[in-house]
Amino acid sequence: MRLLYAGLFELRTDEAYYWTWSKESVLSFLDHPPMIAWFIRLGTWIFGDTSLGVRFAGIVGMLATQLLLADIVRRVTQDLRAMLVAVLLPEAALYYGLLTAKVAPDVAMIPFAMAMIWSLVRLVESDDARWWLAAGLFAGLALLSKLTVVMLAPAILAFMLVPVWRGRWLRSPYPWLAVLIAFVVSSPVLIWNAGHGWASFKFQFVRAASDHEFSWRMLGDFIGLQFGQVGFIVLPVVLSAVVLTAWRGYSRREPVAILLSTAVLAPFGYFLWKSLTLRIGDTWPMFMWPPAFAAAAINVSMIRRGQPAPGMMKSGVAWTHAAIASGIPLVVLVFLYCVASPWNLIGKNDPIGGEAGYQGLADRALAEMSKANASWIATSDYRTYAMLRWHLKDRVPVIQVNERARFLGFHDPGFAAIKGRAGLYIAQTADDNRALLASTTAVLEPLATVETTFRGVVMKTYRIEKLTGWTPELNPEPGTPFYRWPNLAMSFGIQFAQLR
Repeated sequence: MRLLYAGLFELRTDEAYYWTWSKESVLSFLDHPPMIAWFIRLGTWIFGDTSLGVRFAGIVGMLATQLLLADIVRRVTQDLRAMLVAVLLPEAALYYGLLTAKVAPDVAMIPFAMAMIWSLVRLVESDDARWWLAAGLFAGLALLSKLTVVMLAPAILAFMLVPVWRGRWLRSPYPWLAVLIAFVVSSPVLIWNAGHGWASFKFQFVRAASDHEFSWRMLGDFIGLQFGQVGFIVLPVVLSAVVLTAWRGYSRREPVAILLSTAVLAPFGYFLWKSLTLRIGDTWPMFMWPPAFAAAAINVSMIRRGQPAPGMMKSGVAWTHAAIASGIPLVVLVFLYCVASPWNLIGKNDPIGGEAGYQGLADRALAEMSKANASWIATSDYRTYAMLRWHLKDRVPVIQVNERARFLGFHDPGFAAIKGRAGLYIAQTADDNRALLASTTAVLEPLATVETTFRGVVMKTYRIEKLTGWTPELNPEPGTPFYRWPNLAMSFGIQFAQLR
């Protein structure tokens, strides 16, 4: 089903943006480390620049995650039914059952994070200290995928220090060698940042530290999003399982229970707190739920065997079955709506339709370029930039003229075809970046208005204008208006850039 989704469903804007990364030869990027670009490059090497090619490696990553979950549960319980629960719970959760077919840094990071946890479970099982080295390798690969994996550090520290073996590991060289391996493996990110004023670390720090006014609505959005992406029954089932696992782990100093529960509760507590003042991104928390699936499956096995648990937790087996039985059909229905439904049931608020219809915009852009004798396209939004590049497959240069900090070290998109030549400026009619162009010598001449549609509903309106009298800078000076980072980091970003 995920393969069908990947091949039939048109690319989303962020996916197209990451595809543009795969065409570059840089060590890292402002927004994220490079692993997702490498995933896409692998898939497109096999299947070409197609939707399936862009998404293929992420689908393989999801399969690897499920296999790791099953093996973790097998090693802890030796229970085939619990292994089946570990595999089916993510299938019953919308994000994992379907939306991991959408490529994002998270789908690269999650299998490596789970492989790190799996290595530590093998350490407990075998008492072989060399498994620390494997954990360090996978931690480094996870850091090459997305920096939020550092939120698993409290789980690793608790795993090392809370059980009775803490003295042994504090004296052992293996945990410290694991840290060294993680830094060496993730060194491309460090090297790139050292050469670019630590840009992505500062950017991510600003994202993490940015606060707005206290808002119950953002808290509600975060909780509602978890119910939507994990499941209305699956979420309470796995959260209750994690609480039970934490109670058992910390009261008995069981290393695996401590590791799995803390890997969920520490980041969940952080996101819950931050959601009071900051909108939490859709995919940010998704790395923390696979350990919860493992904990739920292990608890199912233990409860079946009559191991002690609080009274209300003893009904967990039935609720787990209900979560799987209700979640998988829901995932299938969403899949059918995405790829086969002729209806737009939510109108302009449809999250799928909001990123659809760009092929028509690209086709119209080519027609207007021919009429206006234009040789390139300018945008001021990374989503529009990415979708135009995707649909045009770089037949003409497409430049995002602002937020150039996103494109540090990128190759020349064809400056010879841009300099001194007319271009098109394409932006939504509500574009608020026109003031930037007004501060230059650029002259804009209206040409056309294009609507993107989804199943008969107009979603967005774009304005196409002829642009003359100005050539963008591909590498503007840090701190200047066309260099600046995205808005979330704007105020801090300028200060950091000026420190460079």
